[in-house]
Amino acid sequence: MRSASLIRLAAALALSAFTSARPRAAEPPPNIVLIFVDNLGNGDVGFGGSKLHRTPNLDRMAAEGTRFTSFYVASGVCTPSRASLLTGCYPRRVNLHVSGAGLPVLRPVDTKGLNPDETTIAETLQAAGYATGIFGKWHLGDQPRFLPTRQGFDTFFGIPYSDDMTPGPGPKAGFPELPLMRDETVIEAPVDRDHLVRRCTEEVIAFIGRHAERPFFIYLPHTMPGSTAHPFSSPAFRGRSRNGPYGDAVEELDWSAGEILAALRRLGLDRRTLVIWTSDNGAVRRNPAQGSCAPYKGWGYDTSEGAMRMPCVMRWLGRIPAGRVTDEVCSTLDLLPTFAGLAGAALPTRAIDGHDIHPLLFGRPEAKSPWDEKGFCYYFGPQLQAVRSGPWKLYLPLENKLVALNGRRAPAPAVLYDVRHDVGEETEVSARQPDVVKRLKAMAEKTRRVIGDDDLPGTGQRPAGHEPNPVPIRSAAKRS
Repeated sequence: MRSASLIRLAAALALSAFTSARPRAAEPPPNIVLIFVDNLGNGDVGFGGSKLHRTPNLDRMAAEGTRFTSFYVASGVCTPSRASLLTGCYPRRVNLHVSGAGLPVLRPVDTKGLNPDETTIAETLQAAGYATGIFGKWHLGDQPRFLPTRQGFDTFFGIPYSDDMTPGPGPKAGFPELPLMRDETVIEAPVDRDHLVRRCTEEVIAFIGRHAERPFFIYLPHTMPGSTAHPFSSPAFRGRSRNGPYGDAVEELDWSAGEILAALRRLGLDRRTLVIWTSDNGAVRRNPAQGSCAPYKGWGYDTSEGAMRMPCVMRWLGRIPAGRVTDEVCSTLDLLPTFAGLAGAALPTRAIDGHDIHPLLFGRPEAKSPWDEKGFCYYFGPQLQAVRSGPWKLYLPLENKLVALNGRRAPAPAVLYDVRHDVGEETEVSARQPDVVKRLKAMAEKTRRVIGDDDLPGTGQRPAGHEPNPVPIRSAAKRS
């Protein structure tokens, strides 16, 4: 009797082992909605601590998803930040850390653009059968071969560069009217910037409806709060906030996120869609202040925490833990390889810098940041200025540190902060942690050799796209 029981138990265990070893039925790849707002800081949204702006939709998204409190862009400036997001590469690797004229960002009629030989998120997912669309601000080259529709996007609705790049005196002389484009055609010039957030949101919802039966990738790089001193918003939001035009724009961005989430629910796509909401760089210093990067130190347009440590929520009902907060270091550099892994898509054949962080997304207990071993590096234009590993951020000692967009330089010592626990960088600890300083300097040196630093070329750098004879985008239609 005992022998028969043992045989039955052995058979049951064998069957269990066979069953668990069988591959699970393939799950359909997720839809992906990536919302990337412009010049907005961590302290501008409710889940980031704002008591000034009302962001109920984003706060609900944070409650339904996971907040990433050490989520970094690869640049505190617009063009390089967007280049790194789409390619998974440090901006200097793809030579979009500066414009063709050596300026911090691309301008209208620039000679530079994202090299068509690079592989974008859109191309990666398009090859895996995704419908791909971009709605908002591109800013990676306005010449025809640099446009989104040549870089993996099935459709483009938006503006080719920043909302403040309009005709004017001095450096703006010769700029064309700010165009609104559909695919490669100008449909309005000048565009009515008051309605860009609303119109891009409506285009996104229509795109979701058209592609509800197949996987889709939506990149929504919103144009607001934008680069002008007076952000734009629809009349329905104007004057409603407690923070002037800036607050109005933030609250319309919250409305936009809510409309998109509602559309996903309405179409039964909630549990099939990963939605990510973050910003391209921190709020810009204004006088008087408009935005907030709190609790982080600094403002947009440099390598401070305020400039590069972004508010970030990721939501995928049933897959990403709800109400969770993680402080593991991750970056927009990680989005391309992570999306490729989720979609079953091939990675680019060229070297990239990001990592597949899906264990962090799914809240696996053993998941740790891959950046802790190699160090996440902070570049300002061509210059490597800081590195982070685990809780530690080392600002490198530099004799000629770039300290402003206009190219001004000044000497700077090595300083070390525990930015996990001392988020305001109030206590400098380099003298107490010499081994940490040494380790982080070594990490920076490894990156410097590959990516480059100031006048030192890197072994892994690649050329940007180059158009020797750029021409302005000419209007195909006038706004009446």
